[in-house]
Amino acid sequence: MSFDTLGLSAEILRAVADEGYSVPTPAQSQAIPAILQGRHVMVRAQTGTGKTAAFALPMLQRLSASSRGPDRRAVRALVLTPTRELACQVEESIRTYGRHLSLKAGVVYGGVGIGPQIAQLRRGVDILVATPGRLLDHTSRGTLDLSRVEILVLDEADRMLDMGFLPDVRKIVAMMPKERQNLLFSASFPEPLRKLAEAMMDSPARIDVSRRTSVAERVSQVVHPVARERKSALLSFLIRSRKWDRVLVFTRTKRGADRLSRHLHQDGIAAAAIHSDKSQNQRTRVLGDFKRSRVRVLVATDVAARGLDIDELPHVVNFELPHVPEDYVHRVGRTGRAGNEGRAVSLVSTEERDLLRSIERLIQQDIPKEVISERESGLPAASEQYRERPAHPGAPRRRPWFDRRTASGPRKGRPARDKGAGNR
Repeated sequence: MSFDTLGLSAEILRAVADEGYSVPTPAQSQAIPAILQGRHVMVRAQTGTGKTAAFALPMLQRLSASSRGPDRRAVRALVLTPTRELACQVEESIRTYGRHLSLKAGVVYGGVGIGPQIAQLRRGVDILVATPGRLLDHTSRGTLDLSRVEILVLDEADRMLDMGFLPDVRKIVAMMPKERQNLLFSASFPEPLRKLAEAMMDSPARIDVSRRTSVAERVSQVVHPVARERKSALLSFLIRSRKWDRVLVFTRTKRGADRLSRHLHQDGIAAAAIHSDKSQNQRTRVLGDFKRSRVRVLVATDVAARGLDIDELPHVVNFELPHVPEDYVHRVGRTGRAGNEGRAVSLVSTEERDLLRSIERLIQQDIPKEVISERESGLPAASEQYRERPAHPGAPRRRPWFDRRTASGPRKGRPARDKGAGNR
């Protein structure tokens, strides 16, 4: 199948060809025809499957087929996203795909001055990409009219629920006409989101192009067992010795991201942190430096990284495993995109072994374990770090929680037995 067979206009096909795309992804090939028919759509697809183009292309075509009303402040299509970075990237994609059309796109988000955004809205915007909080700021000021919205898109809808945006989303939906097309794109559909969809949609087209628990085939995964206090040193060793040029590293907390970026910088590795406590200008500058390879390592939290779309990102590192197993799939989905190869590396301490088992159960596979030897890295031997403490003085030590002979973790959560220790 090619884009030519999906019913898109010549202007949009020309823009798609300009970007070098010829074959749609499964998400695009299924969603685009349904959206062009005017149907409500619910799409579940993992990150990196072309979801933005799946709603942007048919939305542009439907809007270009009808004329704009007399009120320049009235928005015709609204795209809600959970993060500022994702909002900017979606708006950029819409501008790119609509470059041969007369439609105008704009973006509003918090963390920056509201004045330029008000001026933009006064000039008129057909398609608006926004974060919920800043959107409500504009509606309360009277600088934005949602009464003529024809198409509503919730992008990364499951993450908006995680970030507590559901009350804001309900307020925004109430401001729009009931007769509109609703498009929900998400990596998963938890129960609150399903209830919201049922209230908004009548007989939607449900599209599920991949299991929410799957990891892209082009992404290789590996676990490096390491003591918690040695993780920073091991990460520095891996980046330098294996010559990783562009690395996205995940931490659980904003403070941890700042601390790790400082450590890497002290080790002579250009690194920067990105999280919600940073100003928008700081986040934009750091992300731009990372994309231009001025920064070698970008340390991020899950919330900040959800909207990142970085071409040719070869390595993702879980400095700390997430508490929610599904977040591992989202993290890993940052690499191996658009047909490129990727590698997901997890630094796992004994305290995180239960989290690792939960992830392996979710993705239904054992992640290979690779021990970095003391001779190779200069770090203390992993086997010594991971031996279980004796139950009492003089008791024989068990093997590490991973089996060094098979390099795979025990299936039932028990330490591999040391045959020489007898049947205890």
